[in-house]
Amino acid sequence: MVVSGGSVQVEVWSDVVCPWCYIGKRRLERALEEFEHAGRVRVLWRSFQLDPSFPEGVGEPVYDALARKTGSSREQVRAMTGQVTQVAAEEGLDYDFAGGVMVNTFDVHRVLHLARERGLEERAHERFMRAQLVQARDLSDADTLVEVATEVGLEGREVRGVLAGSEYAESVRADVAAARELGATGVPFFVMERAFGFSGVQPVEVFVAALDKAYRAGRG
Repeated sequence: MVVSGGSVQVEVWSDVVCPWCYIGKRRLERALEEFEHAGRVRVLWRSFQLDPSFPEGVGEPVYDALARKTGSSREQVRAMTGQVTQVAAEEGLDYDFAGGVMVNTFDVHRVLHLARERGLEERAHERFMRAQLVQARDLSDADTLVEVATEVGLEGREVRGVLAGSEYAESVRADVAAARELGATGVPFFVMERAFGFSGVQPVEVFVAALDKAYRAGRG
């Protein structure tokens, strides 16, 4: 989808527990399929945590976590997530909220930074989003996290070493701080050439227009 070394840099702040982020990823991919200069675009994935206060190392059913956070009933949460599920299905994504597990994603983001260093950034983001939102894997479990990471080509021993220490913690915090400085209050958050940006899931044509604007500005 993305060819590195291009003239347009697109930064995407996202969190793997964010259902709208995966939908936004799919729409960006579709936009790049339509954008005639897609070969000159590089996408950089940045870390963001929707709920940094969620306990680390704990997995909680998604319905329960959302009900507690929003003060809603499980029935209300089921209806709310049902609407998101319908939107996701339009992008070919089969979400499993009923079996989903809410987790603190800080360690996931640290592993994603490792994946970036190993040239596996795109594959890792795709795989972790799928594990979380489609396959309902429990990413608070270290063994599960390692298993998913190795599926994209990371070495299990290296991943466990990261999880056992604090490596990449400052990189994750720096990404979150950069998003705040740019005015982000949530994700997905898309920034092109640190000049044009927008939040949320937009229609594909909005992505294409923003890519074209960034490309033309770079050539001007």
